[in-house]
Amino acid sequence: MSIRLIISSMTLPLADQKAQFRKQCRRLRQSLPEDQRASASRAICARIADWEIFENAQTILTYMPVKAEVDLRLLLQSHPHKIWVLPRIQPGPQPALAFHQYHPDHLVRHPFGMDEPAASQPEIPPSLIQLALVPGLAYDRRGWRLGYGGGYYDRFLAAFNGVSLGVTFASLLLESLPHGGHDIAMRWLVSEQALIRIEET
Repeated sequence: MSIRLIISSMTLPLADQKAQFRKQCRRLRQSLPEDQRASASRAICARIADWEIFENAQTILTYMPVKAEVDLRLLLQSHPHKIWVLPRIQPGPQPALAFHQYHPDHLVRHPFGMDEPAASQPEIPPSLIQLALVPGLAYDRRGWRLGYGGGYYDRFLAAFNGVSLGVTFASLLLESLPHGGHDIAMRWLVSEQALIRIEET
C-alpha cells in the first residue's frame, strides 16, 4: 500500500488530514509481517545502542510497545545500568503524562492496551530525562510526528530540554506529514535503515 494515495487529502482541514493519514498508516504498519517487525526492531535497538548520545545518557524515557509498534525492550534488557523511565497517562480534565522508573514487575495494563508503570513506582521529574525515545504511527524526514491524536507527547516535548529521538519502521518514514502549531518536531529519527539528525531550520 502506498501512502502517496493520501496526498489528495491535503485540501482537508488539518484534523481530517491527520485522521486520513492515521487510518492508512495503521493499516500499513499492521500489514508488516511479524518477523519483519521483529527483525527491524532488533536493528533499531542496535543502532540506538551504538549511538554516542545514548551511550552518554543515563536517564532515558522509553515506552512499552503496543499495536505493532517498534519493540525497544531489548535495549532495556541489554542496558540495565540505565535509569529507564516509562510514561503513565494521568486521568483528569487535561490528561497528561507522568513519568516513573521502569520495573518489569510493576507494570499495569492501560485500557488503551499498553503496559505502563504502576502509580506507586518512583516518579521521575521530566527535567531529569536526558533522552526521549518517542513512538509514533509515522514520521517524516523533517522530524514531524504522526501520533494517535491525544497530544500527550506534544505537551511533554514542548517543555523538554533533552534530546528527542523518533522511532519508526523505515516504511513509515514519509516525505511529508501534515502538522500544526502545537506539533513538536523530533531532533533525531531512527529506523532499521538509518539514524538521522534533523537539521534545524
